[in-house]
Amino acid sequence: MAKYDSKSLRNVVVVGHGSTGKTSLCESFLFVSGKTDRLGRVDEGTSTLDHEPEEQKKRISISSATTFVDWHKFKINLVDTPGDSNFSFDTQSCLRIADAALVVLDAVSGVEFQTQKVWEYADDFKLPRMVFINRMDRERANFQTAVATIKDKMDVKVTPICLPIGTHESFRGVIDLLSMQAIIYDDLKGTFKTADIPADQIEEAQTWRETMVEDIAESDEAMMDRYLEAGELTAEELRTGLRTGVNSGALIPVACGSALKNMGTALLMDIITQYLPSPVDRGPVKGVKPGTEEEEIRTPEEGSPFSALVFKTIADPYAGRLTLFRVYSGTLTADVGMYNASHKISERFGNIFFLDGKTQKTTDMVIPGDIAAFAKLKETGTGDTICNEKSPIIYDKVVPPPTIMSFAIEPKSRGDEDKIGSSINRLIEEDPTMRFHRDDQTKEMIISGMGQIHIEVAVEKMRRKFGVEVNLKTPKVPYKETIKAKTNVQGKYKKQSGGRGQYGDCWLDIEPLPRGSGFEFQDKIVGGVIPNQYRPAVEKGIVEAMDEGVVAGYPVVDFKVSLVDGTYHTVDSSEMAFK
Repeated sequence: MAKYDSKSLRNVVVVGHGSTGKTSLCESFLFVSGKTDRLGRVDEGTSTLDHEPEEQKKRISISSATTFVDWHKFKINLVDTPGDSNFSFDTQSCLRIADAALVVLDAVSGVEFQTQKVWEYADDFKLPRMVFINRMDRERANFQTAVATIKDKMDVKVTPICLPIGTHESFRGVIDLLSMQAIIYDDLKGTFKTADIPADQIEEAQTWRETMVEDIAESDEAMMDRYLEAGELTAEELRTGLRTGVNSGALIPVACGSALKNMGTALLMDIITQYLPSPVDRGPVKGVKPGTEEEEIRTPEEGSPFSALVFKTIADPYAGRLTLFRVYSGTLTADVGMYNASHKISERFGNIFFLDGKTQKTTDMVIPGDIAAFAKLKETGTGDTICNEKSPIIYDKVVPPPTIMSFAIEPKSRGDEDKIGSSINRLIEEDPTMRFHRDDQTKEMIISGMGQIHIEVAVEKMRRKFGVEVNLKTPKVPYKETIKAKTNVQGKYKKQSGGRGQYGDCWLDIEPLPRGSGFEFQDKIVGGVIPNQYRPAVEKGIVEAMDEGVVAGYPVVDFKVSLVDGTYHTVDSSEMAFK
């Protein structure tokens, strides 16, 4: 494998709405770069990245996947993310460690709901980004309309730097507005030739180029002055201005093509390597000193103390747990110790891998900015910071959102009941948005997640990975009872059967409390009508009785009881009698 430095790395997370061709675009990267000799296809189940059986069955990405390509001595780390909102946490975690986002749109649909969500996530992390309008070969594909949806629905300014040549069946290439040349594709292998811009598109190309030049000039005050003086920018000024503008977030370039036909892919990889930022361009990163609010800063240099953030965990029943991380500073070499600053523990590891879909490629060292993985770490999970123990730091992590849907879960085989909890806990290791508990009231096992698809996929993984088959059903409603109005009641217990008897007598004021307040007890006894040693027993008796209400036997909640009066017997009264 070629050697790189941090300036030659590009960490790009591919995001967008579902079914816009994100995975197909990554497959096209692999094919056009020469890394694979066959174009992997999602619809045929041959994708390098959508390799999970559940993904091949549903024909959608349900989990992020990483790969990398070598392009003109640059290493492009690609992280392909799910487009379904059920798996948004995974997408957010990947964006957290990226240096840039590649937002993929469908040329027919333009901006869709999940496009807007991932755009907001990228905003949260202040990520430079660019847009790729895919599927220009589709019927009703319209480049200008797709661009307009970005401006209309997200209220942002974007800068097209290429145009399509033809659409639908006539789509055959793109116009590079920077070089003002046409790129014509000869076949479906991504091979192309450069040519003059078609005569019927020269005027259109000139208009779009003028807009592009103005956008680049406006992104920098000094460049704007030169543009106003000369009326044009040199090729070098355009390249420098575009790169600077993209890195600062002032410019969002737009390219186009067809991933399935490998059209526009080579130009897109050129754009990524030339204009998207490297880890060095992104500069120092901030964290905190463990146990304090004191700010710590790390630079993406090999001489800095090692630090990295774990952004994904994969639970594999055979290979064990895989831990994916991005290095922010320093270098990591194999066969050394590693300190988890989030949990204040040390762990040892053996091999370090670069992941290529499901394939693991061993490496001896990981440099600042690169993405890699460990195998079989026991304590380190998603969101943890790993670092040099002598220079600890903790980076911000993405917090899992609350779940929105729950099912009761039961084993198909009686002997599998004990396996359910351990299997789901293994899945939670790789997907922290999943929850599992046993309802104390209904006695059901409850699995919760981000939606029905999310939970169904988890059930399929349980069967495939751990051999546990379960049924999902609607959970029983854990009803509660409460008090509607204030009342005063007497509780009296008297038992005489020869010898010492049992006697307890108390008067209680019972009143409702606001929803969610729970239970409150107050001792209002004045004088010695009930001795002090018996009064706590009254509260204990009430707490035990709360488990089963008088209306339908459900737990009683949100009420207050005041002990106001009572009587006792010097011989027969006891703690048990008052309880």
